[in-house]
Amino acid sequence: MLSSLVGRLVAASARYPLIVLLVTGGLSVAALLYAASHFAMTTDTAELISTKHEWRQRELAYEAAFPSLQRLTIVVIDGATPELAEDAATRLSKALAGNPKLFHSVRRPDGGSFFDRNGLLFLPVEEVRATTEGLLRSQFFLASTAADPSLRGVLASLTAILEGVRYGQAKLADVEPLMTELATTFDKVMAGEPAYFSWQTLMSRGQARPLQTRRVLVVQAVMDYRALQPGAAASDAIRTTARELGLGPANGVSVHLTGPVPLGDEEFASLAEDWHLVTAAMIAALLGILWLAVRSARVVFAILATTVLGLIITTGLGLLATGRFNLISVAFIPLFVGLGIDFSIQLSVRFLAERRFHPEIRAALAAAGRGVGLPLALAAAAIGVGFFAFLPTSYIGVAELGTIAGLGMAVAFVLSITLLPALLSLFRPRAGGMEEVGYAALAPVEAFLGHNRRVVLAVGLVLAVVATALLPLLRFDFNPLHLKSPTVESMVTLRDLTSDPSWTLNTINVLVPSLADAQPMVRRLGELPEVARTVTLQSFVPQQQEEKLAIIRETAGRLAPILGAKPVSPPSDAELVQSLAATSAALTQAVTAGEASESAIRAARRLADALGRLRQAAPEVRSRAAAVVVTPLGVMLDRVRALLQAGPVTVESLPADLVADWLTKDGRARIQAYPHANQETDEALWRFAQAVQKISPDATGVPISIRAAGDSVVTAFLQAGTYSAIAIIAILLISLRRVWDVSLTMAPVFLSGLLTFATCAVLDLPLNFANIIALPLLFGVGVAFNIYFVMAWRAGETAPLQSSLMRAVVFSALTTATAFGALWLSSHPGTASMGRLLMLSLGWELLVTLLFRPALLARPASPEGGKG
Repeated sequence: MLSSLVGRLVAASARYPLIVLLVTGGLSVAALLYAASHFAMTTDTAELISTKHEWRQRELAYEAAFPSLQRLTIVVIDGATPELAEDAATRLSKALAGNPKLFHSVRRPDGGSFFDRNGLLFLPVEEVRATTEGLLRSQFFLASTAADPSLRGVLASLTAILEGVRYGQAKLADVEPLMTELATTFDKVMAGEPAYFSWQTLMSRGQARPLQTRRVLVVQAVMDYRALQPGAAASDAIRTTARELGLGPANGVSVHLTGPVPLGDEEFASLAEDWHLVTAAMIAALLGILWLAVRSARVVFAILATTVLGLIITTGLGLLATGRFNLISVAFIPLFVGLGIDFSIQLSVRFLAERRFHPEIRAALAAAGRGVGLPLALAAAAIGVGFFAFLPTSYIGVAELGTIAGLGMAVAFVLSITLLPALLSLFRPRAGGMEEVGYAALAPVEAFLGHNRRVVLAVGLVLAVVATALLPLLRFDFNPLHLKSPTVESMVTLRDLTSDPSWTLNTINVLVPSLADAQPMVRRLGELPEVARTVTLQSFVPQQQEEKLAIIRETAGRLAPILGAKPVSPPSDAELVQSLAATSAALTQAVTAGEASESAIRAARRLADALGRLRQAAPEVRSRAAAVVVTPLGVMLDRVRALLQAGPVTVESLPADLVADWLTKDGRARIQAYPHANQETDEALWRFAQAVQKISPDATGVPISIRAAGDSVVTAFLQAGTYSAIAIIAILLISLRRVWDVSLTMAPVFLSGLLTFATCAVLDLPLNFANIIALPLLFGVGVAFNIYFVMAWRAGETAPLQSSLMRAVVFSALTTATAFGALWLSSHPGTASMGRLLMLSLGWELLVTLLFRPALLARPASPEGGKG
């Protein structure tokens, strides 16, 4: 008989504890060495789901067609002025491109040589004409500063204009904005405050808009999937390079990272952010509840040692069986700890109860082994087979989790009847640590449940029906962004970036056989009310080029000679002092010449005063003041030179890296469809995805993939749950040999599960990609508890609430609930949701254990009032 066999094995382990420790220690060391030399973990989420799904095959085909669009880091550069942002983007992109070991490519979708030259062609004709006319009006200034691109040249231009004011050829109001900005800038420099100057803003006569002060780099980093943060090395290099280039808040520039790679990496960082708090809470809860369960530090230590060594052995076996861990399979750790501790608590509490009748430790251990051996073996077999039933699912992450967790159940069972008795035999915990092992105080509750059995069962049936009716309200949150901490850099940057609709992540890509086939599809997509706009490679070929180019060429004919002049040498500090004095004097004279507005006069006097003080300041102060004005001047002049070099743009003349983003090597063309900016809720995006897929079933994109991935995960868990239930029921039928007993075992499991899901539906606590991983643990704990009670009932136990088994079950549930409920403290939304679901489910499990299960197992009263 299995109970007798387990009892003999427990007795033998207690008799020869050193041999057991030697064997277990050897296995643990071997597992540890194997894990250390063969440890591998993939953090690539794409590998979690089988490629057999049609949507995954389409996604993989798209990734193969456009490899340059995969594994991207988005570098968002914000400057205090447009020129600072442009300068920072230019220097950073050049520096990163020079590091091919970490970066496959570095691109500027909003800039670079192509857009620098041809940017005007993408504006309407009226704006092109207005821009060129503005340049012509600034012809004198451009000529002067191009010949002398220094603060001396700027002051010389201003002095020349002021001379014109003296002789009535210009108005002081014409240079009022320039005088005001220069005075403000110099005042800040001399006060030691951050100072920024923008020629672009000055010429546009207004404040720079956020889009004008932002530049974006798209970086494809070299990934290391052996690391928990595969793109961390590249991201760190970007930040380090930016610091070395002086691109920081102190210089009016901020650099932030977002995109798929930083979002994935920072998820691990946010998981580790509160590890000390969560770990401390888990350990404190674990130790506290274990001590309350057994009231012996020696027994607690034995349980913990058994669990730790079992975890090490399971880790080695898991790597041997699967070759590597993934983001889902690492959940075997809480599964093993939760269920492994349960096995240990069952034996330990029964051992303490047997000490009342068997004072000798070995005899008590043998009796405990005989008492709980069969239930433990059956629970381990049922749960293990249930986990192995995950293997046929298409969710690879879950399948590998099932393999490792199934092996872990075997390890946990074997160690609970070998290593744990050996440790208890060595530690020799004192008897009498607890006044009572069971709960005699629950006798009235048990009597009430027995006498009102039918009522309690009817209430349970009603609750099950109501809970089933609420199941349609249970949501699955398909959006993986909801699981990420909203305070990490990548999420904050993403929200800021996507406030511009052109940078939304929620686009859908459609592939057509050729660029010629794109236009008919664009027209069909444009007719959909869910589609805001579409972009193709043809979108980068400007319209009305001839008219725009004629305007640009005419302007270039007049400006190119002066912009191409060879600049003079930079001035010395003494020469700059002379320029400051000359311009200050010119300002004083201009104020007294002719009529001018009060504001223009105040601006002139303020600038004259600032120039006078700057002339008296230290040379390094003048150098800083010059740099603030001259650096954006150089950026502005270079940009004007580039714009005037615009030429005809055709598909054939587009940059190769731009073409590669929209045209495959075999000629297929990509069409990108955008949703409406104000309709990016989960429901609206699903309607957007469905509408596009009706026209193009092979379309891919975030709105399609997140819903498809969610459906695949839910389906995989439903399959796994179904297979597990079938496997467990089969094991129970073989072991218990009575359908009624199997029903008694499984009914509370299904009831607590229904109540958990119904509560989630009522409280609007959706399932998601993170907390759904907790379901196997909850299912395993529920099955184990019910097997223990049914086996005790079959053995003749008539008062389960007052037994040592009840104590073991209660404290096992509390240990799991409080230890893993500590996850609720995490700032990571996904981890916190797992903690909430665990606490909620185990709370229902305890209530079902206390109220429903005793009534279910109570023998109905006979007509004579005895027990039948």
